[in-house]
Amino acid sequence: MVTYLLKKSYLLKNLEQIKFNDLWGDHGIFTTMWIFGKPAKILFFDKHLKNLVSSLKKYQIKKKSLNANILKIINKNLSKKKKYNHLLRIAVNNKVISISLRKRIKPKLNFNLKLVKLKREKPEFKNLKYKKILSHLSKMDNSRSDIALMSDKKILETGTSNLLFVKNKKFFTPKKGYYEGNTYKYFKKKIKRIIKKDILLREIHSYDEILLLGSGKGVTSVRTIDEIRWKRKNLEKFKILSRYYDDVIKKCNSYKFYKNERSK
Repeated sequence: MVTYLLKKSYLLKNLEQIKFNDLWGDHGIFTTMWIFGKPAKILFFDKHLKNLVSSLKKYQIKKKSLNANILKIINKNLSKKKKYNHLLRIAVNNKVISISLRKRIKPKLNFNLKLVKLKREKPEFKNLKYKKILSHLSKMDNSRSDIALMSDKKILETGTSNLLFVKNKKFFTPKKGYYEGNTYKYFKKKIKRIIKKDILLREIHSYDEILLLGSGKGVTSVRTIDEIRWKRKNLEKFKILSRYYDDVIKKCNSYKFYKNERSK
């Protein structure tokens, strides 16, 4: 069961606090960020905030002071004195902004993927239509497992992360049908070439490594997919990407508490 450090909701129109609503299933957008250390650091914070606001506009959720209001709520609920290793989730629909903090669980090396026939609604957006995914994840040990979403016998993403596949020292990713998270985008810049192709279930045994990339999972190597008896062949690319990830963590600046937010 997930343990929360905080769960709060605020009216979008005036930031009045109301009873907590996680907003799952609503028409809206969310983002999940890794907050860590003391003083607090938030990995890829500016990119998360920019993507959240731009996606909300595409969902016709618009408010002149939206960016500033989100910053006010984050500032109000973070502490300069606390040491963090949590996942900070901001969710917004057309009436409410919700914020929550839960402990970030480090994935283990004996990580397993479970195949599930499921495709997210409008997967190019980090939208709130996640109830079916959460029903699967709630039954799992998230330090050891995740679900691989499949459609038309193709693997797209996991319930929490993007996927990279490695074969003959080359990186592959699905053609479409998933959201490109900020961790994934970071590695797109670090890796010289990622080949986009349909990741067919019948071809999975040809891949040497399968890697998860995301705010919660960081860089995670899949050890097994039990249903099809897939097992990783090595950890070569995982070790390389882990070094890249460690580097960006070290370079991450402390969170700036905004005193005079301005609307954008």
